[in-house]
Amino acid sequence: SWGLDLDPLTAEPGEPFTALANCRIVGDAIEALEEEAARLVEELLQEFVAPSCPHPSPLPGGEGTGENSSSSLPSGEGLGARVPLAAELRWIQHTLIPALARTTDEIANLLMGLAGRYVPSGPAGAPSRNRPDVLPTGRNFFSVDIRAIPTESAWDVGRRAAEVLIEQYTQDHGEYPQTLGLSVWGTSTMRTGGDDLAEALALMGVRPVWDGPSRRVVDFEVLPLSALGRPRVDVTLRISGFFRDAFPNLIDLFDQAVAAVAALEEPPEQNPLADRVRQESEDWQRQGLTAEQAEQRSRYRIFGSKPGAYGAGLQGLIESQNWTTDEDLARAYLNWSGYAYGRNAQGHAMPEAFEQRLRHLQVVLHNQDNREHDLLDSDDYYQFQGGMTVAARTLQGQQPATYFGDNAVTAQPKVRSLAAEIAKVYRSRVVNPKWIEGVMRHGYKGAFEMAATVDYLFAYDATTHCVADHMYEGVAQAYVLDSDVQAFVQQSNPWALRDMAERLLEANQRGLWQSATETTLDALRQIANEAEGVLEARQS
Repeated sequence: SWGLDLDPLTAEPGEPFTALANCRIVGDAIEALEEEAARLVEELLQEFVAPSCPHPSPLPGGEGTGENSSSSLPSGEGLGARVPLAAELRWIQHTLIPALARTTDEIANLLMGLAGRYVPSGPAGAPSRNRPDVLPTGRNFFSVDIRAIPTESAWDVGRRAAEVLIEQYTQDHGEYPQTLGLSVWGTSTMRTGGDDLAEALALMGVRPVWDGPSRRVVDFEVLPLSALGRPRVDVTLRISGFFRDAFPNLIDLFDQAVAAVAALEEPPEQNPLADRVRQESEDWQRQGLTAEQAEQRSRYRIFGSKPGAYGAGLQGLIESQNWTTDEDLARAYLNWSGYAYGRNAQGHAMPEAFEQRLRHLQVVLHNQDNREHDLLDSDDYYQFQGGMTVAARTLQGQQPATYFGDNAVTAQPKVRSLAAEIAKVYRSRVVNPKWIEGVMRHGYKGAFEMAATVDYLFAYDATTHCVADHMYEGVAQAYVLDSDVQAFVQQSNPWALRDMAERLLEANQRGLWQSATETTLDALRQIANEAEGVLEARQS
């Protein structure tokens, strides 16, 4: 709308940029654009909620240009002249804001459902991934056509993500990756149309084939090495229970792709999957299996919890502190995850085959498809990625490379080391005063979210060893030792205050937080004891 040759979502922030006043690099221009966009949207929001303005003007300031703004953006001849921007603002005003304002539908529709009444239906997805049609929330969402997964757009994202990952790994290690473990969830598959599965196929050098009229996946194509331009990657999937239940066709598709790649006559260094299958098949035959049984076991690349079970088995150990060494955590993950799935396996117990996969694993990857949440928002992240990491480390005796994929901007997937992603979340949310102030408005639940963040940070460190020592000190100061925050948590949720103090002390006792001073530890012990006293007083 301002005639700038710039895409804020995909541009490299460090590149030179002088098309706008007061801007030296692309990052400056992106900041200016975001400030102007925020100003325009804030005006729309004020007019939407202002009781004195029952009939808001079609655009902020009528058809004005924002002349009161201090932005470095050019003002032009008015929003009316900038037709695309005017159209977007009208859409925000008349469609998006009203839909966002109906979040109260969640409670109303929940009550209707509990009463056995009709709940309106709506599509599933993430609004931040170009799916505003999922708003308003609170509807009985319907899934995608599982026969159309991975979609062509998901294939494009997955292919790009695979290329970015391989490039990052080769830069970090000086060679191509041979083996990789990827966790695949059903919820993200529904939101994205199959980004994760598409990336797994792309890493192996396999491309889905779609039917023209229906756009459903009807076959796959194994790309030749000459077209691939790199070695194939041996990919093992750890699927969630929901994925197992909702997408049996994708399990079959990936299993068929594995069999096709394993049957190729290619050099071992170019096709590590086929090489590994041949070697392990011979090993299993020497141990008494028939040739058919040995080949089938050596081809298993999809594992999950047993039929009817969900999760990865670590949450109970972490919460109860009922573990001593890495081996305890690894054994829990292996026991929970060692069930093979495929065309001829519907949850067969195959712990030996799963251990073989992890014993040779070079990369542990987990992807996130939007930025509406992060890896310290849920225990599932550390259970799946952390569990795979600690199991591989225990079996191998060395730490695999851990990466976190960011597919929020579909045109430009990114990948970071897990340590870098945790550091990013720590800086942007965990100790961000604005986030802390925000959750403090939510009373008991806000304090619970703070305690959960501490738990997940600790659990990620216990399983992956990717949490920097200073983060414990930062969390202790921001959540427990800060007088205002401490008073809030003590008043709203003393259980959370006790749990945070005890978890930080546990981190020190287990050697995860090594730089803690005695002064800090004594303060945490005192706070934990005081919180316990408050709880006992409430119970008496």
